[in-house]
Amino acid sequence: VQLQASGGGLVQAGGSLRLSCAASGRTFSSYAMGWFRQAPGKEREFVAGIGWSRGSTYYASSVKGRFTISRDIAKNTVYLQMNSVKPEDTAVYYCAAKGGPIATGVLEYNSWGQGTQVTVSS
Repeated sequence: VQLQASGGGLVQAGGSLRLSCAASGRTFSSYAMGWFRQAPGKEREFVAGIGWSRGSTYYASSVKGRFTISRDIAKNTVYLQMNSVKPEDTAVYYCAAKGGPIATGVLEYNSWGQGTQVTVSS
């Protein structure tokens, strides 16, 4: 599985940004995809996940109601729409994939993209 994340950048607080993760290497019908983030000096944390087949979603409480994860099956791409961003959303964002249902643990995902930097200015 290969994952290519893109879409990061600099955005003002209250603004929006959409991240993309292009996936390749296999069929993903039995997979879950996740977005994680890691701020400087902090551990990598779960942000959002989506079941590829049914499109079920799960969010960290810190982003629920502001971020939306979705997938385009035809394009093999997962998106993270980030609205009402805050300075504390500043981090490197990673997409990840695992077989089976959505999970929140870093160690449960065995394929990772290279990360894309998101910086929110106040």
